[in-house]
Amino acid sequence: MLTVAPTPTAQAAPPGGKDVTAVLFEWDFDSIARECTNTLGPAGYGYVQVSPPQEHIQGGQWWTSYQPVSYEIAGRLGNRQQFRDMVNTCHGAGVKVVVDAVINHMTAGSGTGTGGSSYTHYDYPGTYSGADMDDCRDDISNYGDRYQVQHCELLGLADLDTGEGYVRGRIAGYLNDLLSLGVDGFRVDAAKHIPAGDLANIKSRLSDSGVYLKQEVIRAAGEPVTPEEYLGVGDVQEFQYGRDLKRVFENEKLAYLDNFGEGWGYLGSGRAGVFVDNHDTERNGETLNYKSGANYTLANVFMLAWPYGSPDVNSGYEWSNKDAGPPNGGRVDACWQGGWKCQHAWPEIESMVAFRNTTRGEPVTGWWDNGNDHIAFGRGGKGYVVINHEGSSTTRTYDSALPGGTYCDVQSGTTVNVDGEGRFSATLGANAALALHTGARSC
Repeated sequence: MLTVAPTPTAQAAPPGGKDVTAVLFEWDFDSIARECTNTLGPAGYGYVQVSPPQEHIQGGQWWTSYQPVSYEIAGRLGNRQQFRDMVNTCHGAGVKVVVDAVINHMTAGSGTGTGGSSYTHYDYPGTYSGADMDDCRDDISNYGDRYQVQHCELLGLADLDTGEGYVRGRIAGYLNDLLSLGVDGFRVDAAKHIPAGDLANIKSRLSDSGVYLKQEVIRAAGEPVTPEEYLGVGDVQEFQYGRDLKRVFENEKLAYLDNFGEGWGYLGSGRAGVFVDNHDTERNGETLNYKSGANYTLANVFMLAWPYGSPDVNSGYEWSNKDAGPPNGGRVDACWQGGWKCQHAWPEIESMVAFRNTTRGEPVTGWWDNGNDHIAFGRGGKGYVVINHEGSSTTRTYDSALPGGTYCDVQSGTTVNVDGEGRFSATLGANAALALHTGARSC
């Protein structure tokens, strides 16, 4: 039986009243700072997730960010001062900062890092030596073997012995350094490959032992390492959520979503991080992605309207080569230019952040569906959403619990009149949505 050190119970969502995270994948720090001020804060995003900031191997591919050379802030995305300025600017805009923390491993090769540090596969001068690596120097070949998953190498990456006191302290030192710069939480990369007890020990060494964590523990049938093991440490990303949304939006009926969440065998809502896609799954085909058209947009609308988990909105860049790194070295001069997709700022998605904040804590009420791909539901008396995923337009009258009056459909920017009984009529085109909430009474 797995035993972990006691840790504070994680919040039912990231701490605070705004639980939506914009994941600005491979954006540089200066661009993130500007986006916090111009878009994320005004839209009501609670968090921004920053790609790994530490020194890493050289190369243009995105995954070079996930091969640390040292824990200095000296990567492609900016230096320490730029990072500090970004955190302060985002805080000034009301947006908290989560860092994607790569703490399971180091590199798969040898060379000179982005900050000038020389390294070999198992030796990182000033940080780690070969003695700090796990004894297994082979690649994981059997995910049904717990020992291999948590002690052997992931794709040849030098695996840190997180059961060792020095390694735990060194990782905690890196995370504490980020906390000293104002960071509010961490997404723990490859957490499945670190025993939960080791993560609990590392967390206990942090200057804020109750800091928000969401852990990447990918659920897979028949595997011994499960997401539930990590709930004593913090929240866990529920990968099945995005997989199921893809299946439903592409091949099944939206009517099936009426009990989406724990009823589908997921983690408890208050402990789950959810997403339509992330940087891995958008590339490997496991989930929908920006190339999926209306399926992708409507799935994000549904995620933000539906009160399960704490949502991440993935925001990256165009790719045809799955290894391709960020355009312009991570500098974003403007959204929707130079290859940047900026999904977090798509009007259909951005407008739902305020909907989610307004309806926070309200239950799903008045679910309706046509038995197929046209659904509608309320969030108590605070909001109401309609999604028409049919191939043609539809007109009907909906029964909501909204107070009577005039509302703005934040999806279309048009006015909707709700009568004193909460009823309203609307026409929706094919693959369109409607969203009303009490925080948007005029357009």
